[in-house]
Amino acid sequence: MSKVLIINGHTPAPISPGRLNASLVDRARLFFEEKGSEVKITNVSDVYDVEAEVERLTWADIVIFQYPVNWMGLPWGFKKYLDEVLSAGLNGRLCAGDGRSEAAPKANYGMGGSLIETRYMLSLTFNAPSEAFDDPSEEFFGGKSVDDLMWPMHLNAKFIGMRQLPTFSAYDVFKNPEIADNFERFDLHLRSVSQHLEVAAS
Repeated sequence: MSKVLIINGHTPAPISPGRLNASLVDRARLFFEEKGSEVKITNVSDVYDVEAEVERLTWADIVIFQYPVNWMGLPWGFKKYLDEVLSAGLNGRLCAGDGRSEAAPKANYGMGGSLIETRYMLSLTFNAPSEAFDDPSEEFFGGKSVDDLMWPMHLNAKFIGMRQLPTFSAYDVFKNPEIADNFERFDLHLRSVSQHLEVAAS
């Protein structure tokens, strides 16, 4: 039975109450519970205990980071959560410092993560359309992918040892929302990820 932690990184704002991210969190919860997994959910906009969150990360087999991409990065409340929780785990629970040793002080930066058996998935919501990515003719992102844009977040996860699962993105959620399609694609994505994990475990 897998142990799944879903972290809702949405920070409420007048233009973004967070209904879509909350709905995706709930769909992921139902999906994994129906497969017999134990699921815990953290909402970073609620009051949370830093030490308890470190323990949740060490407990989980799978971590889903659900959040809207705000100004090309993380919502401020989610960034605060990561600053507090990941820093609290530098004592070996999440990582052994920054991975370097006294014997080799210039080598292996970022490779001291403790959660080497943990997989993670980014699930993102964007105002940008999907066509803005992976297309060199689109000037703003210049051909870059969603995972290129989220590279700092992937490095955060790698810093604590977690291994990446394919990213899910819901696009154009303000100007041209296609909620039913997003939910259908998300369900398919979760099934694909689950099958991948089952194959890897066999």
